[in-house]
Amino acid sequence: MTDQWWVGVRQRVEAAGSAPGSDKVFGASGHKWVLEEPLTRGELAELEAQTGVRLPEEYRAFLLHVGAGGAGPAYGLFPVRRTQGRWRWEGDGADLADLSRLATPFPGQGPDPKLLDDLLAQRPEEEDFDDIEDFDTAFEAWDERWEAMMFAPERTAGAIAISHLGCALREWLIISGSHRGTIWSDCRVDDVDLAPLLDDDNTPVRFARWYTGWLEGAERTARSAP
Repeated sequence: MTDQWWVGVRQRVEAAGSAPGSDKVFGASGHKWVLEEPLTRGELAELEAQTGVRLPEEYRAFLLHVGAGGAGPAYGLFPVRRTQGRWRWEGDGADLADLSRLATPFPGQGPDPKLLDDLLAQRPEEEDFDDIEDFDTAFEAWDERWEAMMFAPERTAGAIAISHLGCALREWLIISGSHRGTIWSDCRVDDVDLAPLLDDDNTPVRFARWYTGWLEGAERTARSAP
């Protein structure tokens, strides 16, 4: 059933990349409209054996029928490649994912919002200090507490970073747990917690909707440019 999502998609990506306005699509300068070759079933089996988890159905069908990564949302879909006999995802921030914990259910729920608000309220402000060195010391101490809360490795267990939007903003595909197959936004660099992408009807966006939604918008932009 999921294979039907991907019929003709590779050809559509290639056609959009050849359209007059292809360079007007956000992120095209990064992925350059290049799709990597699809994985073979043997390669996919090896990837899943090494990570110890079966990938979400829509994504694994994409890997088999469209490509192992490349042209896609934002600056592209992080490719999965075999390097020195080991499979891993490559891209700006892809190494944030702990591949040894992909079978661990993604926690979803982050820190208590009140704890986050309280900690944000405690962030030192330069104007409250007479000495810039005292401010720097206080801010570094606060920042360590913030990083420990927001970027704890367990926050993204069971997930892989799959796309980079620039300025350290990323998107994650959830591999394990009750949110499996959905896409989450990561704006923690802007002090905004991880959150699921939601469709127009407020349902979580899954991988196929995420990718084909991007492609539909990219096609319109690429073909409407003068």
